Amino acid sequence: MDCRPGCGACCTAPSISSPIPGMPDGKPAGVPCVQLDEQLRCRLFGQPERPEVCRSLHPHAQMCGDSRQEAEAYLLRLEQLTLPADPPTPARTAHKA
Repeated sequence: MDCRPGCGACCTAPSISSPIPGMPDGKPAGVPCVQLDEQLRCRLFGQPERPEVCRSLHPHAQMCGDSRQEAEAYLLRLEQLTLPADPPTPARTAHKA
């Protein structure tokens, strides 16, 4: 499956924790990558600077849906489902003197 022209959902919806040229700390979910051009195409596509996580993501019918909105909704849901669990908070204990 080829990418949908003018979509860019996979470059906006998910968070990316690895460095991206122009975004050394990666990017949070819902923020467009600085490497998206005006046509919502990746400027780094096929380049070695493109993060591994981006190179490993391939479009498929379930992820892309029938529109950019469906793709973003799918990817944001996947983002939520894969968030790391918050570390447990130590229980506070009261000390009596």
